[in-house]
Amino acid sequence: MGEFFFMLVLLVDSTLRVAAPLVLAALGGLFAERSGVVDIGLEGKMLGAAFAAAAAAAVTGSAWLGLAAAVGVSVMLALLHGYACITHAGNQVVSGMALNIVVAGLTVVVGNAWFQRGGQTPQLTGDARFAPIDLPLAKTLEDVPVIGALYSEIVSGHNILVYMAAIAVPLVGWFVYRTRFGLRLRAVGENPAAVDTAGISVSGLRYRALIVGGALCGLSGAYLSIAHNAAFIRDMSAGKGYLALAALIFGKWRPVPTLVACLLFAFADAIQVRLQGTALPLVGVIPVQFIQVLPYVLTVLLLAGFVGRAVAPKAIGIPYVKER
Repeated sequence: MGEFFFMLVLLVDSTLRVAAPLVLAALGGLFAERSGVVDIGLEGKMLGAAFAAAAAAAVTGSAWLGLAAAVGVSVMLALLHGYACITHAGNQVVSGMALNIVVAGLTVVVGNAWFQRGGQTPQLTGDARFAPIDLPLAKTLEDVPVIGALYSEIVSGHNILVYMAAIAVPLVGWFVYRTRFGLRLRAVGENPAAVDTAGISVSGLRYRALIVGGALCGLSGAYLSIAHNAAFIRDMSAGKGYLALAALIFGKWRPVPTLVACLLFAFADAIQVRLQGTALPLVGVIPVQFIQVLPYVLTVLLLAGFVGRAVAPKAIGIPYVKER
C-alpha cells in the first residue's frame, strides 16, 4: 500500500508539471477565441516563445530576461496573426497554420545561425533556469505519513511557472466573468455588430484579447525551455499547442472545465512515460511508439464524443467588416 501511494503521488506530481504549459496556452487561446478569433496558432506561439526564452537566457544568464523575451516574441506573433485576420479579414485558420509552419522552420534556422548546434541552444544552468521552489516546512514535514508526501511532493517543489499556471485559472475566470473587459470580450465573440453599435471598437477588443493570449502563450513556451527543460530543441512543443486547443474546446471555452481537460491530457501523458518499457501480463513489453500516442488518441476520442455538445462563440472564425 505504501509503495502504491508513493507511485500515485509521483504520478500526480508529474501530471501537474506536464499540465502547466497546456493550462497557460489554453487560457491564452480562451481570450482569443472568446473574442471571435480562431487561435490555431497556439503551437507556433509556444514554440517561438520557447526558443526566445532559451536564447535570451543563454546569452544573458537570466531566466527572467528569458521569460520577458518569450512573452515579447509570443505577443509579436499574436499581433501578426491579428494583422492578417483582423485588419485584413484573412482566413483565421490559414493564418494560424502559416504561423505554426513559419515558426517551426525559423526557430531552427535562427538557432543554427546563432549557436551552431543544429538549431538547439546551449544547456542552461544556474540562474538561467527557473529552479524548483521549496515551500515553507516542506523539508520538515517530508517524513510525516501521507500529509508529508502530499505537501512536499505535490504542493511544494515546483518552479514558479507551475504556480503561475495554478493562479492563472481563477484569475482568468474573474477577468472574463467579473470585469467590464470580460463582458465586452464575450459580447464581441457572440455579436460583434452589437458591440460596434455601442461605440466600442471590435478590432481594438480583439487585438487586446490576442495580446493577453500571446502573453500567456509566452509563459507556456518559456516553461518548456527554461523551467521544465534546460535548453531549446527542435519542435520541442511537440503538438502541445494543439492539445491545449483541444482542451479549450473540450472545456467549452470556460476556464475550469478547460483546466480539467488539461489535467486529463497531462495525466495520460504522465502515464505513458511510466508505461514505457513496462511488461504487462499476457502482452509483454508494449512498443514505445504505441504508448507515446496515448495522449493524442485520448484527445481524438474525447473530441469525437464531446465536441458536438460544445457550443463555440457564434462569431468565431468570422471576420468582422464594419458597415459604412
